[in-house]
Amino acid sequence: MVLENLKAEALKPEDFEAAADALKVPLAALKAVWKVESRARSYDSKGRLTMLFEPHVFYRQLKTSRAKLIRAIDAGLAYARWRNSYPQDSYPRLLEAMKIDEEAALRAASWGGPQILGENYAVVGYRSAKFMVENFLTGEPPQLRAFVKFIQVNRLDDDLRRKDWAGFARGYNGAGQVTRYAKLLRAAYRSLGGK
Repeated sequence: MVLENLKAEALKPEDFEAAADALKVPLAALKAVWKVESRARSYDSKGRLTMLFEPHVFYRQLKTSRAKLIRAIDAGLAYARWRNSYPQDSYPRLLEAMKIDEEAALRAASWGGPQILGENYAVVGYRSAKFMVENFLTGEPPQLRAFVKFIQVNRLDDDLRRKDWAGFARGYNGAGQVTRYAKLLRAAYRSLGGK
């Protein structure tokens, strides 16, 4: 599977404006999430999608296959609980995990500008994590569409309208580090002119 595209289509300012209008949320709030999630970068210098591989999610994905799970644990690619230990570049771990189970590995990573976890492929309208990643690789517009859909399906637009950063953080990223993530969102929102 090819995981880079140096000619990916970029978003235009009006794309974010249309997305904010569709959600009826402040433009700065929507951009703040994107900025915090990926440091406003959907791709790295090699043309690879911004990606964070999550070993605890890979563990969860492999629970139905004991042989694969043991292999992943032995390789240091899967563990039962979240740990705050990430390498500078998650791609080497992802590529090793894909050798064990490609779809499970793709589901265990967060992708693109909005850092949508591959496990959420169906929520954002794809038939597999692989299809989601391949579509995200074409450019930022499908990433933005998935971002909007994820917010709508999970009813997080109300949190953005109210600027309930903790509520949004909990709904978007889960219960871990809600306070820290909420502070980052609030600061990003203000840096983008939000009031």
